[in-house]
Amino acid sequence: MSRLDTKKVLVEDLNKIAQEAFSVIAVDYRGTNVPGLTQLRKEAKSQSVQLKVIKNTLAKKALENTKFDSLNEILTGPTLLAFSMNDLQSAAKLVKDFAAKEETFEVKGLSIGEGFIEPNELKALASLPSKEEAISMLLGLIQAPLNKLAGTLNEVPSQLVRTVNAVSQTKS
Repeated sequence: MSRLDTKKVLVEDLNKIAQEAFSVIAVDYRGTNVPGLTQLRKEAKSQSVQLKVIKNTLAKKALENTKFDSLNEILTGPTLLAFSMNDLQSAAKLVKDFAAKEETFEVKGLSIGEGFIEPNELKALASLPSKEEAISMLLGLIQAPLNKLAGTLNEVPSQLVRTVNAVSQTKS
């Protein structure tokens, strides 16, 4: 396989990942040690996050005409791209946690599709609840008034029985 064919395959693979991903984060990983990056890759695999290190010119070609093409301006220097494949925030949580341990790990920018988001917004994205957490929160909000209504409706006959019992005790 020629070098040009290899580059075409890399671009096609990255383009396919970008088409399927929900969000992407671009990180400058310069100065991060190899064991740290290896640990990051293990954590990423378990959280359905795709990590890619590819030449910036190839990455720009791959991201062209995708929802993440707004990142092309920041693709300079050593760049690691973290694609979140299952939800918006899993890559953000992974990068935020790893950046807290590694000072050299610097976020360049991120995108959740159709636009560039500044690096300082990473914490906001990482703090979003997952789909399952959001559903359970919604169900809790729906269930609370129903529980209160059931408790109130149950209290009426109980109070009536207590009142009748109190009246009968005072009469006897």
